[in-house]
Amino acid sequence: MKKQYEDAVLCVECGYKYRFFGEDAEIAAKELNIYCHQDHNFMTASIPTHRLFVHVRRLVAKGYKVGVIKQMETAALKAAGENKSSLFSRKLTALYTKSTLIGEDVNPLLKLDDSVDVEEVTTDVPDNYLLCICENGENVKDRRKGDILIGIMAIQPTTGEVVFDSFRDCTSRLELESWLLRLQPVELILPSSLSDPSEKLINSVTSMRLRDDRIRIERMGNHHFEYAHAFQLITDFYAKEVPDITGSQKLSVILSLDKPVFCALAAVIAYLKEFNLEKMLYNPSNFKRLSSETEYMTINGTTMKNLEILQNQTDMKTKGSLLWVLDHTKTSFGRRRLKKWVTQPLMKSSEINARLDAVSEILLSESSVFGQIQNLLCKLPDIERGLCSVFHKKCSTQEFFLIVSTLSRLDSEIQALIPVIHSHVKTPLLQNALLEIPELLSPVKHYLKILNEEAAKTGDKTQLFKDLTDFPLISKKKEEILEVLSKIQLHLLEIRKQIRNPSAEYVTVSGQEFLIEVKNSHMSSVPSSWVMVSSTKAVSRFHSPFIIENCRHLNQLREQLILVCGAEWLNFLDHFSEHFYPMSKAIGHLATVDCLFSLAQVAKQGDYCRPVVQDNQQEIIIKNGRHPVIDVLLGEQDQYVPNTTNLSGDGERVMIITGPNMGGKSSYIKQVALITVMAQIGSYVPAEESTIGVVDGIFTRMGAADNIYKGQSTFMEELTDTAEIIRKATSRSLVILDELGRGTSTHDGIAIAYATLEHFITDVESLTLFVTHYPSVCELEKMYPEKVGNYHMAFLVNEEESAEQKGSEEEENPEFITFLYQITKGVTARSYGLNVAKLADIPEEILKKAAHKSKELEGLVNTKRKMLKSFADLWKINDSQELQKWKSMCEPEDEIMDSF
Repeated sequence: MKKQYEDAVLCVECGYKYRFFGEDAEIAAKELNIYCHQDHNFMTASIPTHRLFVHVRRLVAKGYKVGVIKQMETAALKAAGENKSSLFSRKLTALYTKSTLIGEDVNPLLKLDDSVDVEEVTTDVPDNYLLCICENGENVKDRRKGDILIGIMAIQPTTGEVVFDSFRDCTSRLELESWLLRLQPVELILPSSLSDPSEKLINSVTSMRLRDDRIRIERMGNHHFEYAHAFQLITDFYAKEVPDITGSQKLSVILSLDKPVFCALAAVIAYLKEFNLEKMLYNPSNFKRLSSETEYMTINGTTMKNLEILQNQTDMKTKGSLLWVLDHTKTSFGRRRLKKWVTQPLMKSSEINARLDAVSEILLSESSVFGQIQNLLCKLPDIERGLCSVFHKKCSTQEFFLIVSTLSRLDSEIQALIPVIHSHVKTPLLQNALLEIPELLSPVKHYLKILNEEAAKTGDKTQLFKDLTDFPLISKKKEEILEVLSKIQLHLLEIRKQIRNPSAEYVTVSGQEFLIEVKNSHMSSVPSSWVMVSSTKAVSRFHSPFIIENCRHLNQLREQLILVCGAEWLNFLDHFSEHFYPMSKAIGHLATVDCLFSLAQVAKQGDYCRPVVQDNQQEIIIKNGRHPVIDVLLGEQDQYVPNTTNLSGDGERVMIITGPNMGGKSSYIKQVALITVMAQIGSYVPAEESTIGVVDGIFTRMGAADNIYKGQSTFMEELTDTAEIIRKATSRSLVILDELGRGTSTHDGIAIAYATLEHFITDVESLTLFVTHYPSVCELEKMYPEKVGNYHMAFLVNEEESAEQKGSEEEENPEFITFLYQITKGVTARSYGLNVAKLADIPEEILKKAAHKSKELEGLVNTKRKMLKSFADLWKINDSQELQKWKSMCEPEDEIMDSF
């Protein structure tokens, strides 16, 4: 078995334990903190069977592929079979990796009545994407250039979601990085080698994660990704394996996919077959294309990181991100949907306003129906994942019962609310979602009626079905068992005669049934053919030959019954799965309702307003807006200073922002972007008023960071991002450039910043926020006074305090500065970098030297400016009088004259 599954850690069932052998035992000992020792010529380690789920999950969380091998035979049937003296036969029953943790071995799905310490189980990540990446490298020249067509296929086996996309990507692989950041996959399937830039990107993404959180990588042979091989595999799969007459229609949908996506699908099918999870690919009409530029705002990977949309940039956790601010969902499936909403803001004002209407209604309605609906969402198990576990036929009876009874309860509770929903819920989005749920869930009741609750909760499949008319095989076996039992009961009459005890009954001791108990004083009446099973000081217990024979038969029948019930259970799950898609749709509606309640919760916070969202309007107008995340982090005690923004395509559409370091420039520009994103998600925003013209994409370039893995310097990274923005931004985009050009020398930096900004003003015509420390860039306002405005973050310089400090000595010392964090018209001449140095506790003598040098350089620059002005004046002089006047004005300026 180990030869067959070399890349997996195998847990082998041996009686009441699971054992690991050889290298697997050493891995288990290290990762699970258990003891491993030598047994004959193998290292071995073991865990009790009831702790399997904890240990499998721990190993999987650390990035291993884990196989569970179970005994396929039971003692009674083996004794009656041909191979009674050989080993028990065993078989690999399941494989698990990070994205395929699904099934009863690993899902203690709230075995609600057990006191399982669920805390021990690694907490579930909201998403478990398995992502397959395939490159179309047919054209060698393209490969060298790095410009390449990439196909991706992302699957969530735990929720049944299948998404795909294909795109042309440049050398920096920004598009691929965006998808990796957005989907946050837990596992990647890759060909044995990708192009260099892609390998570098994957290295950088996977190495950032912590040891237990690292993305698992599965490499498959390159032949899996070749079109001819893929074509053969996919046609066989859809034509032969998919149990449906419409296989050929499905094939036509599949054949229309782009080549790299098609090849990625083939690799995914091959991979999922190992886990028996390929069933979720049977229905291609449920595959969704990821990037729909007409439907969703473009937020690329750089912007997701810069705006901290899904995770903060400090420790990569959710706290401090936009998702964290918006997430008040009550259910796991609601949380997954909200994450999608946050990364895919809408582009149609009708859809945005439909969400806003629903949020407003929840917020403002007096009706109690909303409270009742929200209570339904509390304490729901993850029915989306549970339903998927049923669909793959990997669930326990406990899990099935929990899911079905939960769905049934939801069905009846929403059914009861229907009259109130009709009269009190006005917005179509909420009303349609809620009213459709009962009809989608209607088949559930039937399945619940069939089940015997007690047996389902204990996992006893032999007593699972109440009515056996639909299960003839089970009832036949049960009749055979009853026959044998009645034979044994009849035999009791004979026994009573033999031992001359008319009231004798069978007893059961330590699991041994049908024992005949005889007092030791009456032993003489026991026939010599009886076999003694056990004895005490007072009594002895026997089996007669008839009982021995019938007990053996009875045990075989019971084990056959277990096998028959197991097979019928799987058929039963198959029947139930015919309703999988309608039920998934119902859970989708519940997720939407959960997200809308979450956004309403956000809107309840102080000073949030409903944004006005319009199509075909190029404007972002925000009155007293605040940064949604900082606002929550600061809480009540420190208020975030609000700021107003007026950007409009017809008027001023570019803001050039200067101001001291630490003055709040970056927070301000992020605030504008985040408010725009929130508005297009359909959320209220932290402002007094706001009007947003639908933006088709937000492009940002912020901060200085190199990317060692990609082999890119800070400046290269900066320019790569900028090039991407220049390529992709349109007049309907919002472009944010923070300190462009600072990664190189001042002159080059100014030149790049100036030229880039001018390009956005004249050619792209997007709404632009441009933060800079280069005063010369501000001159663009004079050239384009209608379109460009200069702004700065206001501050106060405390001159007196610094004058006092100077005292009589002629020392330079940085002034004290008070930040007002308020955006104000005009330019600041200086960046006050030394003040920040002072705050950062740079030693005093260094600060003095720096201040001295700064004054000296400032003096030099001012002198040069005066010289240039003098020359310009001299150039215009026509007569001797004016020349004399010019000379007398310049005479005090000894330095200038000396320079002449």
